[in-house]
Amino acid sequence: MTKKERYQHFIAYFSEHSENPQTELNFDNPYQLLVAVILSAQCTDKRVNLITPALFERFPNAFALANSHFDELFPYIKSISYPNNKTKHLLGMAKMIISDFGGEIPETVEDLQRLPGVGRKTAHVIASIVYNQPVLAVDTHVFRVSKRLGLVSAKASTPLAVEKELVKYIPTDLVYKSHHWLILHGRYICVARKPKCPECPLTNFCLFYAKLIKKQSSVPDTIQKNPSL
Repeated sequence: MTKKERYQHFIAYFSEHSENPQTELNFDNPYQLLVAVILSAQCTDKRVNLITPALFERFPNAFALANSHFDELFPYIKSISYPNNKTKHLLGMAKMIISDFGGEIPETVEDLQRLPGVGRKTAHVIASIVYNQPVLAVDTHVFRVSKRLGLVSAKASTPLAVEKELVKYIPTDLVYKSHHWLILHGRYICVARKPKCPECPLTNFCLFYAKLIKKQSSVPDTIQKNPSL
C-alpha cells in the first residue's frame, strides 16, 4: 500500500467516525486553554482538569494571574509535574500578555512562542484550536501513531520532521482535526507499550500491524503454540 493510499484510508475513517474531535482539556476561553496547555506538558489532561477549576476561579484572566506571585500560585498547581517551572512560566506568560499584547492571547505562532512556557507544540495547539489555523502540534502520541500507521517515513526522527510530512499530505482544512485524531487514537488504542491491535479499526492499512502479522507468521507453529520453547 502506498503512503497516499494510507492517508486516504486514515482520513476516510476518521472523517466518518470522528467528524468533530475535541481536546480533552476543559476550558471556556483562549486564556484558560493557554494555561491548561502549559500545565499539560508531561502531564495528563485528566490531572490538569482536576486542578484548573479552582485555578481559574482564583485567576480568571491574565490580569489576575499577572498580579499574583510565586507563593500564591504554586499551591494551586503543586500536584502536577514540574510545578516550580510551570509556576514561573505562567506568571511570566501572564505578565507578557499584559505588557506586549494588551491582555489578549496572541494569534500567530511566532508571537505565541515568545511567551514563557510556550514552545512550538503549545503554540500550534492554541493557534489551531482558538484561531483555526492549519498548524499541527506533534506530541508523543502523534509522533508514535503516525509512524506506526506508516503516514510518515522512518527517517522522520524529530517532531518537526513528522509535522512537515503530515501537513504535506493532509488537506489544509483537516490538519487541526488530524491532530486530535492521532492524539486520541494514541491515548486509547495505539498506546506506547502494548498497542491494542485487536481493538483497532485501522489495521487494514497500518504498517506496524502488517509487520507484526508478518513476523508472527514466520514463527514456527510449535513455537507459537508453546511460547516457552
